[in-house]
Amino acid sequence: MSEGVESASNGRLGGTVAIVTGAASGMGAAIARKFVEAGASVVLADRNPAGERLAAELGAAARFQLLDVASESQWDDACSTALAAFGKLTALVNCAGIFIPLPMLETDREQFARSVDVNQLGVFLGMKAAAPLIADAGGGSIVNISSGVALRGIAGMFAYSASKWAVRGMTRCAALELAKHGIRVNGIYPGAIDTPMIQLNPAGFNDAIVATMPLARMGTPDEIADAVTFLTSAEAAYITGAELPVDGGGAI
Repeated sequence: MSEGVESASNGRLGGTVAIVTGAASGMGAAIARKFVEAGASVVLADRNPAGERLAAELGAAARFQLLDVASESQWDDACSTALAAFGKLTALVNCAGIFIPLPMLETDREQFARSVDVNQLGVFLGMKAAAPLIADAGGGSIVNISSGVALRGIAGMFAYSASKWAVRGMTRCAALELAKHGIRVNGIYPGAIDTPMIQLNPAGFNDAIVATMPLARMGTPDEIADAVTFLTSAEAAYITGAELPVDGGGAI
């Protein structure tokens, strides 16, 4: 059954089986919750075991899986959990991320490598592990959460920016390569979203960012979840390779 027909017959995300990384908190948790509300079954994947509480709260449509996104074997485990629990895999949301807000000259090799491992390598390994299963299910969707910093240069976030630019490039390439398998690959580019991660910025930094935005406020995790839900649904069946800023107009 095609993605569009299946979704239409069972609700907005009915029939969707997704892995959402970084699902223990912040944007990932909001995405997992929104997916279940829309009729999807979800594997909440995170290295933080607190995600197990959210999975229990979400009920029979949710499972928790410990996942270090930089581990290829743990990605295999997450995919196996989806198949064992729900019989297939049709969607992947790469939301896990690490944020080290330092300028280039203050970033050491280990900090840069950790940013690459989580933000870039994790997305690659996730797409590589999930894409064959999504293809076997008849097609589906991958959404990669990049960042507004991947749409422009920004000082003071060197490793984070570099890794999120890489996600942008991988998303475009994967969209081209996976289209023949019926897999759509799109990117979300969040701006200043009110999560614990953004509180790592220096004092006053977030206020300065908000002051430059036409909508003049921080976004919420639910607003990112709404955008991801749209791109995963049949409503976006003719959208692939898209770059969707959800940033209050910051990319204008």
